[in-house]
Amino acid sequence: MKKSLGAKTIIYPTPVFVVGTYDKDGKPNVMTAAWGGICCSRPPCIAVSLRQATYSYGNIVAQEAFTISLPSKDYVKEADYFGMASGRDEDKFATAGLTPVKSDLVNAPYVKEFPLVVECRLLHTFELGLHTQFVGEILDVKVDEALLGKGGIPDLEKVKPIWFAPENRAYHGTGEYLGKAFSIGTEIKRG
Repeated sequence: MKKSLGAKTIIYPTPVFVVGTYDKDGKPNVMTAAWGGICCSRPPCIAVSLRQATYSYGNIVAQEAFTISLPSKDYVKEADYFGMASGRDEDKFATAGLTPVKSDLVNAPYVKEFPLVVECRLLHTFELGLHTQFVGEILDVKVDEALLGKGGIPDLEKVKPIWFAPENRAYHGTGEYLGKAFSIGTEIKRG
């Protein structure tokens, strides 16, 4: 029997996104966000939800652009720090010892050391309650070449993304390979 946990923010896995923005003076800023994911395939879009109180919120509204840098497990401490400090008060890149890189497609920075980057132009903004959802049209995805696998796409086991478990506030690494999507289920379909 399943036990009811009530209305909670539990879904697994929850990605760890590092949102990159510029403030009005052109200072690069990053923040960690876990409320997000791919939300459309054509045009390719990603959504991220932020509280209005965050520094990044105002930056996205002003610049109409943002990036998502996907940290690997090697950078879990830096990703956690980016969610603890405010860009209003400090230069998070300098404190973490990481490098901001200006996107060549949108007015937003990304984290050079993180393996995968998504560059987005703001397409829609939705007020949801405590959070505002920003939908960005994906203009490009950049990945370190050494992390490409078959077919020239990122190899998940090489990228080593981290996941967030919201209710117990824990980070996790990527698990084992289980099977090929839209293929493994054919065993049941033929049934």
